[in-house]
Amino acid sequence: MQSSVIYIRPSHGLGSLNLGDLWLYRELIYFLTWRDIKVRYKQTILGAAWAVLQPVLQMVVFTLLFSRVAHLTSNGLPYPIFNFAALLPWRLFAKALNDAGRSLVTNRNMVTKVYFPRLVIPMASVVGGLVDFVIAFFVLVGLMVYYHLKPDSGYRFIPSWALLSLPIFLLLAMLTAFGVSLWLSALNVLYRDVAYVLPFLTELWFFVTPVVYSSSEIPEQFRLLYALNPMTGVVEAFRWALFSNQTAPGLTVTISAVAALGVLVTGLFYFRRMERVFADEI
Repeated sequence: MQSSVIYIRPSHGLGSLNLGDLWLYRELIYFLTWRDIKVRYKQTILGAAWAVLQPVLQMVVFTLLFSRVAHLTSNGLPYPIFNFAALLPWRLFAKALNDAGRSLVTNRNMVTKVYFPRLVIPMASVVGGLVDFVIAFFVLVGLMVYYHLKPDSGYRFIPSWALLSLPIFLLLAMLTAFGVSLWLSALNVLYRDVAYVLPFLTELWFFVTPVVYSSSEIPEQFRLLYALNPMTGVVEAFRWALFSNQTAPGLTVTISAVAALGVLVTGLFYFRRMERVFADEI
């Protein structure tokens, strides 16, 4: 009988990330996601209605402040739908940033007692925001129908093939959130100050993302630099896909996508490198 020799070597490159484990533990991702959703609305009077009330109230306040008072441009669109279309991906990102950034410390009992790929925890926090996104998206559809039927709004919804690209930009928002949360969640295990920085970071990131204003407000010589913010491309792409009167943000989306990919890949390697000390440090 001919014998065979098996060589065991450490994995290198992307193979060291063991991303296939996410598929093997997909049921755990589903369980954690569903648990977070139930806990979020447990013992609340309004329940899932909060997914509608929060962005709607934000949209009303932003309309009064930035449209009526500051007179910011909205690219020829009624300001409420201009702003609400940007709030959808932004709120998905912001929620993932805060929840996933604290997720390892929040689930310290699981991390210290049970073996599973730690990537599952921040991923479940990111995926959990999809429920609120879907609920709020129907509100946006209602707003678009309202302004389409309103005679003096100047807005008419004309479907285009760009709508089919919406899931791609939604995925880009989630990958951006996942990449950033990998850095923050790993750092939060070592430095608990990160949990206190998260609200400030989210607020700062909000104002450097074109949610309440259009990226056309940015001087042209700074727009390429501005596009390095991954959420800039996401927000502008959402508006382009939904509203036919918007200019295709091809270069902006490309730069933002490359930046998002860079954050994701470096976040994966950093998270995997730090994973071996999570149980000791947490």
